[in-house]
Amino acid sequence: MQIENATALVVRASDWSETSSIATLFTREHGKLRVLAKGARRLRSSFEVSLDLLTVCRIVVIRKQSGLDLLTEARVEERFGGLRSRLPALYAGYYIAELLGDGTQDHDPHPTLFDAALENLRSLNNPGCDIVRQTMRFELVWLHELGYRPRLDRCAVCNAEDLKPSAGRISFSPVAGGVVCEACEAGQRDRRPLSVAAWAVLRSLDRDAAGEFGPLVGAELRQLLGQYVSTVLGRRPKLLAYLE
Repeated sequence: MQIENATALVVRASDWSETSSIATLFTREHGKLRVLAKGARRLRSSFEVSLDLLTVCRIVVIRKQSGLDLLTEARVEERFGGLRSRLPALYAGYYIAELLGDGTQDHDPHPTLFDAALENLRSLNNPGCDIVRQTMRFELVWLHELGYRPRLDRCAVCNAEDLKPSAGRISFSPVAGGVVCEACEAGQRDRRPLSVAAWAVLRSLDRDAAGEFGPLVGAELRQLLGQYVSTVLGRRPKLLAYLE
């Protein structure tokens, strides 16, 4: 056993017994940790609200060789109270938590992903936030960090650079991992059309640039990224329906 300190985001919590809880924490230093918080459900527990979903804490945890790690201290550092007053923003925050909880491996650190999660939650906490844009930006960072960055500059199947959209559209294949050329699209049964306008915006977002887009392009990209994330995750995220 060893004692570790970390900054953590609570992405899941549930009751374990009458007095204790278990939680899934995504930490900057150690990646995803599954912990047991003894006494967390007691009145006047030292954990208090620190295990509420989407709370950022400074934690002390005893790492074990097998089973759940033991959480011994959790000090609240940041909360996102503004999300509770706007359901679309709250659903987007829960979606981020779902991707971190189900789409990452235990003890596999991704500090860039952790920083992106906090940055997006802070933006979503702002009443003037563009929820669609912020959610898609996080999805792209999540895809990058997991090794599934979409191929947008050349064919994801044959690597051809000469992509020729037909009738203002090009094909995108979630299984192939990006856009596909006209010669390869017939072999990709999961392909879906992507308008040239949405393709340009997606490339801009992938470079973390501030491309502008209207509601139609936003809805198109929301459906496309939802399908791609579902393919990578192996199932459709539960919170995705609330974003669409």
